[in-house]
Amino acid sequence: MEIVGKLLLTSDSIYSRVMELAERISSDYQGKEILAIAVLKGAFMFYADLIRALKVPVTVDFIIASSYHGTISSGDVRVRYESLEDISGKDVLLIDDIIDTGISLKYLRELLLNKRPASLKICVLLDKKERRIANVPIDYLGFEIQNEFVVGYGLDWDGKYRNLPYIAVLKDI
Repeated sequence: MEIVGKLLLTSDSIYSRVMELAERISSDYQGKEILAIAVLKGAFMFYADLIRALKVPVTVDFIIASSYHGTISSGDVRVRYESLEDISGKDVLLIDDIIDTGISLKYLRELLLNKRPASLKICVLLDKKERRIANVPIDYLGFEIQNEFVVGYGLDWDGKYRNLPYIAVLKDI
């Protein structure tokens, strides 16, 4: 398979970091059950790999939210699907692919906190810290990256490249 863009993270480095995160989360939640909520569509690969590696009981759920149109964040968060499951009193782990401005994750965090979970932690694969506008606590982080547009491992450009097993910087879009 030809590499699309400039290779940033290999599938091996992603796998190793996901296993490290799973160990840490499993340790932190020992004796508890996690309700893991994936932010779709971008987090689906990371989410699947992460929850398979957890060593504590997990129930799964999903939310579909976006603030992106093409390569630009609009700042306007649209939630297109929100679970009807009652999360009050549950230990919730919100799992997303990437945080850059923080606007979407801040919105989702507040949305979930209003439903009174016992706890709410956030796990993100990629962090573009230099783009942050909204402050959001990230409890579990895979990688900090530069402000470049990335694809692969669930992340896309115009619906393309989600299936790549690595993460690459997409140039000339």
